[in-house]
Amino acid sequence: MDIWINIKQRICRDILLPTVGEIERHKTNMKRHTNIIITAVASLLIVTLAGREFIKNHKKESNDKSSTNVSENTCEDIPDTSISDTSISDTCVADTNTPDTSISETEILKQTYENNKEQFYISEIPDDIFEKMQGKSYKADCTLPRENLRYIHVLHVGFDNQVHEGELVVNKDIADDVLEIFKELYESGYQIEKVRLVDEYDADDEASMSDNNSSAFNFRFISHTTKILKHGMGMAVDINTLYNPYVKTVDGELSIEPANAADYVDRSKDFLHKIDHDDLCYKLFMEHGFEWGGDWKHSKDYQHFEK
Repeated sequence: MDIWINIKQRICRDILLPTVGEIERHKTNMKRHTNIIITAVASLLIVTLAGREFIKNHKKESNDKSSTNVSENTCEDIPDTSISDTSISDTCVADTNTPDTSISETEILKQTYENNKEQFYISEIPDDIFEKMQGKSYKADCTLPRENLRYIHVLHVGFDNQVHEGELVVNKDIADDVLEIFKELYESGYQIEKVRLVDEYDADDEASMSDNNSSAFNFRFISHTTKILKHGMGMAVDINTLYNPYVKTVDGELSIEPANAADYVDRSKDFLHKIDHDDLCYKLFMEHGFEWGGDWKHSKDYQHFEK
């Protein structure tokens, strides 16, 4: 029995329990393995950090190089599309001069008048104009002295809504009134198609009226009398003659002057350029003391204003 106990003790000591030397060797091996692992981890960490720094530096160099290339291309290869100071200044000036569309047409015309006052004037009959009148509006039997007449230059708004020059010859006694009326008509944008001397039509009233020309002086006597007509004295003005004809019944027949104005005889109709009591032209001539032919009883001369 004792023998078996001794055998068990020896087996446990020799097989199951390590010797002190073995334990020391094991500790030494474990320490060496631990150092190897620590060294490997440290080496890996160093390599990783070094790799990151390399990549970072490489990227920086690449970016710097790219920036340098972009800068060089921008300065040398890409055309400069920026607007110069001069161009900007020119654009501003152009914008300043652009008409303000919020301003009414009347205001624009008033401004135009202020800039063109010298286009509205009265003078004695210039030699070249008087020569043009000879044998036409100023006929050989004209009894009215040249000194009693005045030449008027005006601007007017045409049917095309454009500004045109106009000229008339009137008696000196109404020259100021006529000039003032035409100024106000112009400033208001009132449309008058033509304002030409009747001499351009060889002083032929029918030709002038049928062309819708507005005019004044044309010397002649009343038929079979020695009495001078108002136009012959330069004391009458006709406006937009085609649309405002002279109408009279003679021997039961309607006489219309100009002959092509039949469409405008019926004044109850509504049409452009018709002169009536609500018309600005009528109102201005009345304010200046004129008489309107549209108010006559025995005939109607809707184009006609006289003093």
